[in-house]
Amino acid sequence: MSAAAAASALFTRDIRAVVKSRSQLYSSIFTPLLILVFLGNGVSEGLAPANLTAGNFTAYLVAGVVVMTSVFSATFSSASYYRDRDSGILRMFLSSPQSPRVILLGKSLAGVLIGALQALAVLLAAAPFVEFEWQYGVITGVLIAIAAIVLLNVMLAGVAQALASRIQTMQGFHLVMNLALFPALFFSGAFFPVDGLPIWLELMSRVNPLSYAVDALELAAYADGSEGFFGLALDFGVLGVLAVAVYLLALARVPRLTYSGK
Repeated sequence: MSAAAAASALFTRDIRAVVKSRSQLYSSIFTPLLILVFLGNGVSEGLAPANLTAGNFTAYLVAGVVVMTSVFSATFSSASYYRDRDSGILRMFLSSPQSPRVILLGKSLAGVLIGALQALAVLLAAAPFVEFEWQYGVITGVLIAIAAIVLLNVMLAGVAQALASRIQTMQGFHLVMNLALFPALFFSGAFFPVDGLPIWLELMSRVNPLSYAVDALELAAYADGSEGFFGLALDFGVLGVLAVAVYLLALARVPRLTYSGK
């Protein structure tokens, strides 16, 4: 089996698993949308953050729920590593002459595609009900949003695969992912603007990778005339560097760890 065929087989297997798992598919999309509907509508009626500079709170939340969708997807899709390991699928691929890195390639591509499509589905589902302010124009704004979503999912897929190759149990994997990513999501500006916050919160936002994805998405579709918290150049620079760095880290860990799952 060639490297391309092995990667394609793992990619196809993970895509089919998600399509068959309706509960995973629906919960990854509808949970963020429910948060958008209930939190957005509830807070917009007089309880919006004081430092919300433009638009309404529901529109502001869209970027956050898109990033949340990617976080959910990365957690769910990377858990397939454990299913394949326990069922012997990984051992079969590792017994071939192909590099173990083929495993990471196939599974990461599947994770990126699944996460990006689910995040875009949330964005499209919200579009008819939220008044977006496409300050760069609709086409350019959509392209910016797609680029940010793809880079974010590459980064999250790398993080998830690196952790999955190190942590022995699926329960431990979910615990670590939740412990790492959900506080990061909360302090990313997904649910409230980071401008004007206490210094320690602002510093946490600046060192938080998810903040740059939220900022890029808000610049693409929210607050016409805004320069954002970081700016598009810095947003994409940080996301691009982190995506490459984390993926290389995952590549370095896979050969030693996938054989035993330890």
